[in-house]
Amino acid sequence: MRGGGVPESFLGGYPELLAEISRTGRLPRRGELDSFRALGELAAEAGHGLRDLVGLYLGATRRLWGTLPGIARSATGAERARTGDALLAALESCVAALGEGHERAQRLAVRQAEAERREFVDDLLYGRSDLGRLAERAQRFGLHLARAHAVAVAEGAERYDDVHPAVRRIERELVGRFGERDVLLATKDGRLVCIAASSERSALEAFAKLAEDPGPGHPAARRVALGRDHSGPGGVVRSYEEALGTLDLADRLELPAVRLNAAEMLVFPVLLRDRAAMADLVKTVLGPLTQARGGAGPLVETLSECAAAGYVNAEAARRLGVSVRTLSYRLARIRTLTGYDPGDGLQRYTLETAAMGARLLGWPERPL
Repeated sequence: MRGGGVPESFLGGYPELLAEISRTGRLPRRGELDSFRALGELAAEAGHGLRDLVGLYLGATRRLWGTLPGIARSATGAERARTGDALLAALESCVAALGEGHERAQRLAVRQAEAERREFVDDLLYGRSDLGRLAERAQRFGLHLARAHAVAVAEGAERYDDVHPAVRRIERELVGRFGERDVLLATKDGRLVCIAASSERSALEAFAKLAEDPGPGHPAARRVALGRDHSGPGGVVRSYEEALGTLDLADRLELPAVRLNAAEMLVFPVLLRDRAAMADLVKTVLGPLTQARGGAGPLVETLSECAAAGYVNAEAARRLGVSVRTLSYRLARIRTLTGYDPGDGLQRYTLETAAMGARLLGWPERPL
C-alpha cells in the first residue's frame, strides 16, 4: 500500500497508460478517464480520502518516471521536455477524473445520509415505525430515546430548509458547543426543529437564542416554541406536538412574545377542550357587545389589552393607541352592554376568559 494506505489496486491501468503516453505523447482518451472516475468513486466508497488517493498517483508517477520507455529513449533535453509535458498533462487529467469520481460518490453518500435522516425525523416526529426499531435507528443520529427529551420549534418569516443559511449557522454553533451528544437539528414543514435530551436542556435554550438572533445577514425566527420534557420515543412526538400547538395558539392569540414555553400555555388547551362550552361562554358574555357602534371587535380588544396591562389604564390606553378618556368610555360600555363589571374580581375573570376564548375561536370575525 502507498498513498496513505490506499491499495495500489486503485491505480488501475495508470502505469500502462503512462508507458504508452511516454511513447506516443497522446492525451488520455474518454474511456480511460471514465475508468479513473470509477476508481475515484470506489475509493470514496471504501473510505479513502482524495488527498491520499492523489498521493498514490503522484508517488507512482515519480517511481515510474525513470523507467518509462519514452523517457529512457529520449536522446535530447528537448525530447525529454516534450515527453515530460505529455506525462504531466496525463497526470493532471487522471487526477482531475479521480477527483470528479470521488466527489460524485461523496455527494451521493451525503444525499443518501440526508434522505435517511429525513426519513428518521419524519418517523420520530410523527410516531411512525416500531418504537424498538426507532430507538435503534436513533442511536445512529446521537439520540438515546430511553431518556426524556424535549423539542423546540422555530418558525421564520421565510421557510427553513436544509440549505438555508440560518440553519447552517445555527447547526455549526450547536455542534461546536454541544457536539453530537443527544442533540438533533432538522427541518420539517418549513420549520426548524431541535430535539435534545432533558439533561441537555441548555442546548434547547441555546437553539432558541440562536434562532432569535442568528447573527448579521441571517433572518431571525418569528417565534420559537419549547415543548415539555417527555420520556421514551413517544415523548419526542408529544413534545413536538406541544411545541406546534404553542405556535398555533400564539398566532391565534396574537401574542407578542417571540419565545414561548408549552408549560406556560397549558391553560389554553384546557379552555378549548370543550369547544361548545367555550362558544357558549363567548356568546353569552360578549354577545351583547355586537350592539356597540363599530361592533364587538374594539371592545374585545380593549378587554385583552387591559388584562395584558394589568388594568393600568394609562398603559392599556397606550397599547390601544387611544386616550385614557376613550378607554374609560369603552369600559363603561362593556359594563352597560354585558352587565359584567371589569372592576369586580370574579366578573373581570369571566370577561377575560370570554375574551381569550373569543380570540381562540376567531370571534367576532367568524360566527360561533
